[in-house]
Amino acid sequence: MNESEDVRGLQLAFGVDILIFGMKLGGYLIAGVMALLAESLHTLSDIFVSGFLLVAALYSRKKADETHMFGYGRAQNVAALVAATLFISFTSFELYKEAIPRLFQPPEALYQNLNLAVGVLLVSMVIAAAPLVTLFKQKTRGAAAKAQLTELFNDELGLLAALVGTLFIIWNKPIADPLAAIAVATIIAYNGVKLFIENFNFLLGQSPGVEYLAKLEATARSVPGVLGVHDVRAEYIGPDVVHAGLHIEVQRGTPVEEADRIAEEVEQRVHAGTKSGFCIIHVDPAETTEDVP
Repeated sequence: MNESEDVRGLQLAFGVDILIFGMKLGGYLIAGVMALLAESLHTLSDIFVSGFLLVAALYSRKKADETHMFGYGRAQNVAALVAATLFISFTSFELYKEAIPRLFQPPEALYQNLNLAVGVLLVSMVIAAAPLVTLFKQKTRGAAAKAQLTELFNDELGLLAALVGTLFIIWNKPIADPLAAIAVATIIAYNGVKLFIENFNFLLGQSPGVEYLAKLEATARSVPGVLGVHDVRAEYIGPDVVHAGLHIEVQRGTPVEEADRIAEEVEQRVHAGTKSGFCIIHVDPAETTEDVP
């Protein structure tokens, strides 16, 4: 994985978000279309997310030390969790609070310069496509870059909803304005809940799955001298980085030096064949028929 490409993609997304936020907010102040305000707040939340993910991507590169012995990889998950909370508690909630009453008591809103609003949304869609294409063209992406790519796709969906709502206003269907704002708020809320759940599980020590554990066991058993494998454990400690541990069984009476060599070979094969950042190997004597009661 090319981390420098991830950082460049995140930096581009952050800069683009700031530019688009200014355009949308200016368009709302001129045209008065609520869908543009909704998209402005959507982009504001994106700025928080892009900023958090960018800082976290850089911070998570720090090497393990006495304070964090398995490194700082989970910094990205912490950042995403904070961003998800901002999504749900600030942006989405405020949009619902503003838009839903307008469905039942439409205000006498004075829309103007609606063609400008349409132009702002179209230009925003084109500009937002730049970091989307950049990240999409990468062959491999880290967790932060994947999260940013997903958010950029959702941005385009939100812009499309706001564009449709604005067009309906032009066609004398003002009810479409709060409906478009609610659609954008729903996209934000969905992203927030999904982001929160995913990263909450990571911070709790989510397992990489049954297939990964089976691969660990198979890799360990492939080493000559390993007679058995048990108590295989693994959890994510950062984006695409796993902390694993397992017990291997060797022949009773095996010299310490030989057992240590076998354990080292298991560790090397695990690191080479999986994405384990850390792997702890425990060596146990294999059970014999005499050990069975």
